[in-house]
Amino acid sequence: MSPVTSRLKGLASLAAILLWFAGSSGAKAESRPDTENGRYTLSQTADGFIRLDTRTGAVSTCRSNGKGWSCYAVPDERKAMDDEIGRLQAENERLRAQLASRGPDTDDTTGDAPKSGTPKADGERRLEIPLPSDHDIDRVMAFVERVWQRLIEMANRIQKDPSGKI
Repeated sequence: MSPVTSRLKGLASLAAILLWFAGSSGAKAESRPDTENGRYTLSQTADGFIRLDTRTGAVSTCRSNGKGWSCYAVPDERKAMDDEIGRLQAENERLRAQLASRGPDTDDTTGDAPKSGTPKADGERRLEIPLPSDHDIDRVMAFVERVWQRLIEMANRIQKDPSGKI
């Protein structure tokens, strides 16, 4: 036998052995159910089982309905909260960009709430509170005078009432 022929036979037998190992390990992996390799964890409850998928983290409730078993996904509150946080962060960024596009010294004539603060040169924020007009002050003073007059009238009525009953 020539050295080339013996070498080819050795390579062929090595390839056959490798194919046999690859085929047998693949068949074993496919034939095992998912619960054997640790994908699902089952916990018994009063009316069935709770199934945890360890790969995805999904939780399901499994119950027997007389005809067989059925599993239903449990709503994931954490995912709903994460989705809402993401939506709010995106909205916050959109509103910040919209506010930045308005410019630093825009006239607020829309009747919105007063500005919470405007940046100063040194990075601090300052609060701007609009002062009341003279008309507003006159209205408050008229109200206080009416209350004071009613209080004095009530005190006078109490002094004049001889029975002590009002």
